[in-house]
Amino acid sequence: MKFPALPQALGFARAGGTPIAATVTALVLAGLTATACAPQTSDGKAATDEKSGTLRVWLFQEVDNAPKKKVVDDAIAAFEQRNKGAKVEVEYIPVETRAQRVKAAFNDPKSAPDLIEYGNTDTAGYVKDGGLADISAEFGAWDEAKDTDATAKASVTVDGKIYGAPLFVGVRALYYRTDVFKDLGLSAPKTQAELIATAKKVHKAKPDLYGLAVGGAYTYGAMPFIWANGGELATQNGTSYTSAINSEAARTGITAYTSLFGDDNCPAAKCAQMGGNATVTAFASGKAAMAIGGDFSHAAVEAGAVKGKYAVVPLPGLTPGSIAPAFAGGNNVGLLKSSSHRTLAVDLMKSLTGKETQGKLFDAMGFLPTYTDVRAQAARKEPFVKPFIDTLGAGAKFVPASPGWGQIDASLVLPTMFQEIVSGRKDVKAASDDAAKKMDAAFAAAG
Repeated sequence: MKFPALPQALGFARAGGTPIAATVTALVLAGLTATACAPQTSDGKAATDEKSGTLRVWLFQEVDNAPKKKVVDDAIAAFEQRNKGAKVEVEYIPVETRAQRVKAAFNDPKSAPDLIEYGNTDTAGYVKDGGLADISAEFGAWDEAKDTDATAKASVTVDGKIYGAPLFVGVRALYYRTDVFKDLGLSAPKTQAELIATAKKVHKAKPDLYGLAVGGAYTYGAMPFIWANGGELATQNGTSYTSAINSEAARTGITAYTSLFGDDNCPAAKCAQMGGNATVTAFASGKAAMAIGGDFSHAAVEAGAVKGKYAVVPLPGLTPGSIAPAFAGGNNVGLLKSSSHRTLAVDLMKSLTGKETQGKLFDAMGFLPTYTDVRAQAARKEPFVKPFIDTLGAGAKFVPASPGWGQIDASLVLPTMFQEIVSGRKDVKAASDDAAKKMDAAFAAAG
């Protein structure tokens, strides 16, 4: 199966894809300015629940959007067939401008759509902003929702309440060069220690290759090392969070990851500034023997110099046969609190995120389904995704469900920590202590 361009999932596209701006049609622009909005209550909720009329939806524009649009159009046609008198207008918005667009929609209900696609790391912030509707009751009564995997469900959950439906999920695994490994008599590493040792063996034997391409700005590539060693990003106390990045377990993981920066694998001078895109590009272009890449990196690797000369396995944990916990990225679809079509909007959300649509999105775009049964069907269709599905099955993890995480991410707190360590400016203890202070300040400011 040949997948089109990479999905722009917020949890992983920052490190795995480059968003491209969409052209907005005159029809949708007209809809944004001309559609009337029902009166709002003091808490931002619509005072009415209209059972007909036009629903507006904002979805993310993909690099190659035609396959996604076809699937979405099919889901909308089914919705409109079920709901006579209801129409749907979809605008595909650029990922990189989503923050401004969504914030404006939250502040001005007259310009707001009924449904939005959003990155799963945005959930807590959007809930704090008061923009997303609590749909716990509808989600709980939805028969298909019972098959949603736990991590995907966690990505739409804040303080025990559900604020949308997962659309797809993405995780990372270990890409490695089968030709290089065969030439050197190596096998795919089965533990984290073997991974680090193998990377250094490759670079020693082939100095022109990074053993394992790593990046000081590759937060989601580093997290599995922290989690595999028992560390956490933060601990939750009721509805608040406290940084745990400077715990002994987390420091062990940080030490393991940063040990891969140096002249024996990936020189800090070249690799300290690299992010996820750069590490995958290094692998795809033949400059690295291994890389930590996502299911969404497949198209880029297939288009590179290593096509036909690589394989993928789950990133190993500490013991043979174990899998390091991976970050579960992905996107969700949520209902805005200001929507005057709540019942219809929930039904449309189900059409856009239901099992049939997710199966079609996998076929069209390679998006991994969030339903365990649909994902199993996907693995039977396309064996390539098995390592990623195995990684999800082993227990992927998510970032703290705090609006403070957005500030931590935007402020590059963790990349700064890694870069301080690999450059030699600070040791692991000092760098992690400083990072913890910045994280705690962001968590406290978020409330």
